[in-house]
Amino acid sequence: MDSLEDTFKGLSIARRLQPDEPSYILDLALPPTSGRTDLLAASHSNHTVRLHSRETLRLWGEYQGHTGAVFGVRFSASSPDLLYAGSADGTLRCWDVRRPGSSAVQTFRSDPEHSYCSFDVSCNGRVLCAGTEQVGEDSFLVFWDSRVVGDGGSEAEGKQNRLLGVYSETHSDDVTAVCFHPSQADRLATGATDGLVNVFDLSLGEEDDALITTCNCESSASALCWSGKNLDQLLCLSHDEGLRLWDLSRLDSDDPLTLLSSDDARALASLPEGSTLDYFVGGAWLEEAGHLLVAGGSHSGELHLLECSESGLKTMTSLRGGHSATLRCFQWDPVGGALLTGGEDGELLQWKAGGEEISVGKKGTLKSISSMQLKTKAHRKHTTKRDKKQSA
Repeated sequence: MDSLEDTFKGLSIARRLQPDEPSYILDLALPPTSGRTDLLAASHSNHTVRLHSRETLRLWGEYQGHTGAVFGVRFSASSPDLLYAGSADGTLRCWDVRRPGSSAVQTFRSDPEHSYCSFDVSCNGRVLCAGTEQVGEDSFLVFWDSRVVGDGGSEAEGKQNRLLGVYSETHSDDVTAVCFHPSQADRLATGATDGLVNVFDLSLGEEDDALITTCNCESSASALCWSGKNLDQLLCLSHDEGLRLWDLSRLDSDDPLTLLSSDDARALASLPEGSTLDYFVGGAWLEEAGHLLVAGGSHSGELHLLECSESGLKTMTSLRGGHSATLRCFQWDPVGGALLTGGEDGELLQWKAGGEEISVGKKGTLKSISSMQLKTKAHRKHTTKRDKKQSA
């Protein structure tokens, strides 16, 4: 069997889905391998969530209901027919993928002043957590039990669910990243524009007791990813392209947690001549291969796949000829052996080793919407604690 690096080096475009109307693709999600393997979900800047065929990329259905940018989508690990979406409109919504185009079966919200900018679902599918933008001097982590339907009434788009609780003391600015552990349902990592990454054990109860460690990423956190053979390492990417890799198995020892630290990790990657790395998209732990993958790109659409370890970043491959604008999201599909990418050009691409491009949908030049019109956290300028101190 070819190594992962050999597979990545052979990647080329197999499918290209061109949208009917211009909108950014903000996030992609695949269902767990224990569930349906024929679906792909995408969130769009026009407030919709779309279901596609995982193999052909053809549109299966579209969900509507959100009134703000849908920054994230997640399938439930315990009920793969349930798809969750988080929006800046202050709601999380849940749809049944067996009924494409139907109304949301559940709607989750908290205080009317809360605008969410991150969320995730626990690995057992029971707990939802959303991070809010700063409200006054506070920021919140909001929790719901997906199984408990509240008695606060119902709406046309679905039932409103009762809150489990709120954490309000551990972050002081927008909570831009929420990431449950892939196998420990009570383990949660959160990051914010205050430069802090907090790790909780929710089984311990109240916020002060549940907080088991705080790491400083020295900047505004943009993405978190659990990694490592025992999934006890945590990757943090920042909005100014910094990178931190911590080993949380060392919490009970005197060994330093930090395995890798760089304020600007773009300099760690050795790229092909003529290539540029302007930003990082995110990270993914590839369990079967045992690699931590970091994806980055250029504003002209180049895509770089990098292996991250405590020794730095190693370029596995650089791909051109795909996107024509900034990438926003990616997913590695281990079942189909494909890389799926989306971005500000509105195109959804499937990359496979030895792929030959097949276009799906309309051709033609698309005018991308202005980033000034898009309210989403992924590429907004953030003011960190460090910046505030420097400007004081």
